[in-house]
Amino acid sequence: MRLVQVFVPNEDRAAVRETLAEMEVEFVFSDAADHRDGSLANVPVPAGAVDAVLERLYDAGLDEDTYTVVTEVDRATVPNADELTDRYVEGPKGERGASHAEIRERAADLTPDTATYLAFAIASAIVAVGGLLLDSAIVIVGAMVIAPFAGSTLSASAGAVISDREMVVDSATSQVTGLVVAYLGAVAMSVFLQRSGFLQPTLDVGRVGQVGAFATPNLLTLVIAIAAGFAGALALATDLPVSLAGVAVAAAIVPAAAAAGIGTAWGEPIIVAGGLVLLLMNIVFINLTAYLTLIALGYRSSVISDVRENATVSLRTGAYAVIVLVFLVVVALTAAGTYQHLVFEQRVNGEVQDVLEEPEYGSLELAGVETEYNDGSVFSDEVSVTVTVGRSSALEHEGLADDLQTEIDARTSRAVSVDVRFVEYQRAAAVGSDDERSAWWPIDEWLPTATSPSVAQSAPQVAALPADLVEQRADPA
Repeated sequence: MRLVQVFVPNEDRAAVRETLAEMEVEFVFSDAADHRDGSLANVPVPAGAVDAVLERLYDAGLDEDTYTVVTEVDRATVPNADELTDRYVEGPKGERGASHAEIRERAADLTPDTATYLAFAIASAIVAVGGLLLDSAIVIVGAMVIAPFAGSTLSASAGAVISDREMVVDSATSQVTGLVVAYLGAVAMSVFLQRSGFLQPTLDVGRVGQVGAFATPNLLTLVIAIAAGFAGALALATDLPVSLAGVAVAAAIVPAAAAAGIGTAWGEPIIVAGGLVLLLMNIVFINLTAYLTLIALGYRSSVISDVRENATVSLRTGAYAVIVLVFLVVVALTAAGTYQHLVFEQRVNGEVQDVLEEPEYGSLELAGVETEYNDGSVFSDEVSVTVTVGRSSALEHEGLADDLQTEIDARTSRAVSVDVRFVEYQRAAAVGSDDERSAWWPIDEWLPTATSPSVAQSAPQVAALPADLVEQRADPA
């Protein structure tokens, strides 16, 4: 529930009383300060009905600039609260639905002032660079916690839903400014680490696990961006803490910006391209998913009709048109860059699986496939693919890298270099394990079992794991 307190001048008291009575809303008038000629109307209403009540009061003649305070109420006894919710709540039905004014305030509260926003953007990028180069997921999570991008990202979707064009423009400006500052901060931190001797300039940053993970757009990162946008919009429209969803939003933004900064400092255009495409993909899908989620929750945007009715030739209208055009261009470029890489990655995975299913490689177990970002030959004619397999025998499989390269080249029409890493292990199988498992785990009878278990699945049965890891490479012809 919300308590709406509105100052009502004496000349408007009768109209306000009549309007509230027509709406069947409970209210109480109390005396205002002695120096003001009027009274204070106390109106308890469901959270989502605040805007509807205020709009009716304004239509009845109450000045829109009058003293108005809306506060949250922990407990209120209102006879017809459920009926008021069904009748007046705008957006999702129920007590947890937020009004347009509340969505605007929540989004604004998430965005600090400009100086603080930029300072936190730089700080989060610096911490993210450290986490990526240390290959530490914990440090990267710390960067997500201090990142300030939740408010600026979600404000665009909220502004589009509540038809607040100024909010959309401010959000777009904040997003661009924050991401540019974060990228420059990541570049500065990377250059400092490189020039100060803490890290070698010859370090192959593409081999660092976390850097490679956040410099390559794939289906999983796309799912993360969509889930982050959904969670952010859901928290924004309900009583759930938006700060928690902000971490999910930052998870899709900060590491990608840091990866692009690292690639710039080390002169790796493929890492820069992959990080930027991943960053833009996440931004686009977070904004789009948040907007669609608010629409799905029951909020209705009149932005299209407002533009059609109020469109005039002016500098402000031109600015709105430029923002929309830039967004559409970013969406098109991001979609194209993401799609061609996802297709390439899917083909690589298919060819790797086909090669490993050949009889001569029957003893190998696939542990992972890492694909460098395929930029469509914009920066490089070569794409690197790393295949990790486990083996328990002494067979060298010297032709595996060449076989993989031949098949991937033929399928993708790209010059591909293939690295194969062999993880050697010994296995001692448990006696009677299959019989015992089937006795109490009937799901094996319902689901098909994998014909080739992974190294991770075999870990509990490993008797000894040598420290050496063998690598085989096939360069493009």
